[in-house]
Amino acid sequence: MPTLPWTVPNRPPQATEVHVFASRFETRTLWGALKFLVRTPRVWRQIRSAPGAYGASLRAEPFRRTFWTLSAQMRESTFASWPASSDELPVSWAEVRSHLT
Repeated sequence: MPTLPWTVPNRPPQATEVHVFASRFETRTLWGALKFLVRTPRVWRQIRSAPGAYGASLRAEPFRRTFWTLSAQMRESTFASWPASSDELPVSWAEVRSHLT
């Protein structure tokens, strides 16, 4: 699958600060990569209709089971990641909130 080009659902105002988010996802199996690809059009339709989306792109490397996303949005978003033991899963929402604040 080729890279889905930068799509602009909503044109941002000039000289406005935006928040750029990039991610890399890996699936465990090629079957997982295929399922990701099958769901991509539905997600892309959601992006096109999201009022806060200023742009998005997707780069897929399905045979490497890797997907890259790039997006820009108008409101600040917060993301967190932290190491945890599998014995601690699922983590509580209280812990999630503590990592996001």
